[in-house]
Amino acid sequence: MSLFFSASRNSKFPLLLPQAICTPQRMFCFSNLSKYNTSWGLSKQQLNKWMLPLGSVVTSKFQHVSTAPLIGDERIGVLLLNLGGPETLEDVQPFLFNLFADPDIIRLPRLFRFLQKPLAQFISVVRAPKSKEGYASIGGGSPLRQITDAQAEELRKSLWEKQVPAKVYVGMRYWHPFTEEAIEQIKRDGITKLVVLPLYPQFSISTSGSSLRLLESIFREDEYLVNMQHTVIPSWYQREGYIKAMANLIEKELEIFDCPEKVVIFFSAHGVPLAYVKEAGDPYKAEMEECVDLIMEELEKRKITNSYTLAYQSRVGPVEWLKPYTDETIMELGRKGVKNILAVPISFVSEHIETLEEIDVEYKELALKSGIEKWGRVPALGCEQTFISDLADAVIESLPYVGAVAVSNLEARQSLVPLGSVEELLATYDSKRRELPPPVTVWEWGWTRSAETWNGRAAMLAVLVLLVLEVTTGEGFLRQWGMLPLFH
Repeated sequence: MSLFFSASRNSKFPLLLPQAICTPQRMFCFSNLSKYNTSWGLSKQQLNKWMLPLGSVVTSKFQHVSTAPLIGDERIGVLLLNLGGPETLEDVQPFLFNLFADPDIIRLPRLFRFLQKPLAQFISVVRAPKSKEGYASIGGGSPLRQITDAQAEELRKSLWEKQVPAKVYVGMRYWHPFTEEAIEQIKRDGITKLVVLPLYPQFSISTSGSSLRLLESIFREDEYLVNMQHTVIPSWYQREGYIKAMANLIEKELEIFDCPEKVVIFFSAHGVPLAYVKEAGDPYKAEMEECVDLIMEELEKRKITNSYTLAYQSRVGPVEWLKPYTDETIMELGRKGVKNILAVPISFVSEHIETLEEIDVEYKELALKSGIEKWGRVPALGCEQTFISDLADAVIESLPYVGAVAVSNLEARQSLVPLGSVEELLATYDSKRRELPPPVTVWEWGWTRSAETWNGRAAMLAVLVLLVLEVTTGEGFLRQWGMLPLFH
């Protein structure tokens, strides 16, 4: 099989692709994936301040049409993958349960994996009251579903304008419309070629990776899906349209400040556990840093040479996450005498709890207490037309590779997971990386990292035992405190 280099017109890095197209009958066994088992009241006016016009909204119930757009004899579909979010305060606890029941979010030792769901129930019940306060402060629920549906509709329009009549579907990981719901509609519509597009600019095993592993399990068990050709666009942060769209938003927000040139551009990305990067080879950190560099290069072309920094937000639990942390960096900038900050939510393309509450409320308050005099924030991309048009171009450029075997040129671009099917993409990704090992393999005494790890394990074991006793006996202080109401 001969090989050739093919590069997207908006990418600096080539993909190594075989000159062969698989037949529709090609089997996707996904065998390589199994070894990669890592464990990952605003008013309407206030909300609209940070939301670009959304256009018409796609309902998550999908259009109940038995036919799909045709290109030749093919019916083309695009599946947008996203996190999902609770739409009402009543949705918060079950949403948190779905989140923490994902082994990519909480990684239990193999011996205790049968407790994944009971532990998720415990954590979701304990965290729900605090989370409800956050969602109540932004209007009673997450706007993520509405925005993602609007993005899907705008992407569909853009594709049709570019002479690619495709249907666009939304599949959420932890809330409605679930990925399984989107897949069922794809099957009903008779889609024969599918482009899978996670709405995460940068790839991480805890976001795009988790969604793709779910897709793998769905594909593996369904004869229709096994025979449906597909490809995946795993990350797209380096695309010219995305970079220009981000630069446009930053440039516009800088103009609001009295002295735009003195503003520190503060890129805040969602964090991931450090072990994912150091021990499992997650490319997220490298992709994030390169993304920031590309945006700053674009701004420099426009004579914008502000100081900038990158930090990571939204860490949870006792483990170490990617540093520097957003809150600590804000306080450090205050101590250094910085007076003006423009926050850029770099890993988010939609407004949700991390932007509307964490950045706009918590981090802004921290900044003002730290001596920052003016705090600005770049809105998430939403349905910004340059961004949507570029996503449409990405889909169109991927269509020739639907059903093709794709292998990345890792020497040329170690940080970018290649374009390809779910199976080949993750098989290639896994071939250069390994599972997350246990945190330590030797018991050490004293105040050491090992001892802290074992202390954490002992605490986790104690919590698990306590939870089991609560559930099996129906008695205990957690129930008395009303922390386990759903087990009644």
